[in-house]
Amino acid sequence: MPKLKTKKTAAKRFKITGSGKIMRRRAYNNHMFFHKGGSQKRRLDRPAELSPTEAKRVRRMLAI
Repeated sequence: MPKLKTKKTAAKRFKITGSGKIMRRRAYNNHMFFHKGGSQKRRLDRPAELSPTEAKRVRRMLAI
């Protein structure tokens, strides 16, 4: 069976940590920051971990 190709769109959107978790960027983080509070902006700045179900699908897309 040939090697699986990586889905390039998934590779650009998700990063894998050293411990194997898959992290994603948070939504609502592109513009209109003047009406968002400081705590919300700080929370949005941190990456979020995927749920186990989603992580399984993303691992398949990343050919891991």
